[in-house]
Amino acid sequence: MPKDCSQQTHWPRALVLSFAISLGLIACAARVAMSSDAPADSIPAPIAAADASAPDGNATANETSATADADDGEVWSQPFDENPDSLPKDVVRIDQLGVPLPETNDWSWRWAPTGLLYHSYMAGEHEPRMALFTFNNLDGRNLWDATLGGRAGLVQYGNGDPIHPAGYQLDFYGAANARLDADNEEDLEACDYVFGFPITFGDEHWQWKFGYAHLSSHMGDEYAIRHPGTLNERINYVRDSFVLGTSYYLIPAWRFYGETGWAFNASGGAEPWDAQFGTEIANPYPSKTWTPFLAINGRSRQELNFGGDVTIQAGWMQRGVLGQSIRLGGQYFNGKSNQFQFYTRNEQQLGIGVWYDF
Repeated sequence: MPKDCSQQTHWPRALVLSFAISLGLIACAARVAMSSDAPADSIPAPIAAADASAPDGNATANETSATADADDGEVWSQPFDENPDSLPKDVVRIDQLGVPLPETNDWSWRWAPTGLLYHSYMAGEHEPRMALFTFNNLDGRNLWDATLGGRAGLVQYGNGDPIHPAGYQLDFYGAANARLDADNEEDLEACDYVFGFPITFGDEHWQWKFGYAHLSSHMGDEYAIRHPGTLNERINYVRDSFVLGTSYYLIPAWRFYGETGWAFNASGGAEPWDAQFGTEIANPYPSKTWTPFLAINGRSRQELNFGGDVTIQAGWMQRGVLGQSIRLGGQYFNGKSNQFQFYTRNEQQLGIGVWYDF
């Protein structure tokens, strides 16, 4: 019968492992002994020989290394370094890998640039991001709004600085904004899809954008099954627009913005003109601690006789080195539904969320 491998002992492997660990401990102990103020007779032979050959009885780090190499004996990597925290030259630090950041006056063309010139609006309802907002509709219903999306630069002519960018950049973004019914097994009620190609330009104080933006809204199949007959009422809400926007930082922590869009293709009740505007107060710098933020966004749409909605957010956030942020907080929404499949429906929302912005 074949032997049961689970009953075999592994003492040879354990012995080899113990021997390797012992060698490592001996090497560490020898290194510590050399870096301490030990007497000359306790220093390994190559080092002692180097000390004896020095005119004043003390050898520098370079002389020590050179003598050790000449004796063709045990070579110790930088045993006496003026900086005791420095690493041997053959050690590569993982945080020093990659290409150094460019100089701020190094204006040139770059594919897939690092960082963004024009960031998403924190309280913008259809901005591309990663987010989950759970709320009560103030009419007895509990809902989730989940966003899956992102924004990235395609090509840039600018200084290449990811923290304080300046120049011209073509971006691409896309997102799906889904609404789930938390009271009915997270059934999908509707989903709005956005994507676009904005050209952005500016510096760390003032930014502009102009480009193409798409938005379309779709009814969820589970909502249609639960409400028979609603498929006869569904709309094909679509906007293909040119959008012009601007963003200005009054101070680094206080931003104002506004934009308007004109749809050259509109259907499902959508009309050509819309606009949004708002302000944000948030820590603009990378941080390792949570800092407060406040964001307000308003929208106006022609199909609502230029009425719309307002969103207020407040909470705590941390920001990364490229301007991206993670935020935790509360949100209040009031106005026409931010799911455009139901754009004529009045809604109030109060809840909490997590948002990751690019």
